[in-house]
Amino acid sequence: MANNYRSAKADLTNTNNTTVYTCPTGATAILKSILVTEDGNTGTNISITLTTSGSAVFNLFKSKSIAGNATTELLTSPIVLEAGDIIKAQAGAGNLLHIILSMLEVS
Repeated sequence: MANNYRSAKADLTNTNNTTVYTCPTGATAILKSILVTEDGNTGTNISITLTTSGSAVFNLFKSKSIAGNATTELLTSPIVLEAGDIIKAQAGAGNLLHIILSMLEVS
């Protein structure tokens, strides 16, 4: 059994729902951190969803406000992801947000 620390990053350049991370086949991931940085000094919202391998969609954060020029840690507790689970992010405005996920993959 291998334990690998991973990160996934995205520059949310538009308001499309963007895949940030997909848990690989044969693995489980423990999502430890979701950092979001706003670099436009205007503030905007972010929505983050978890799509299961069975295509069910769960809102982790719905229109969460991110202040201008701020970095916000969204998680207060870890989230366990199973193989095929997908984390997606959608910015309220393009070219303002960066997102970094930190996790431990166990395979």
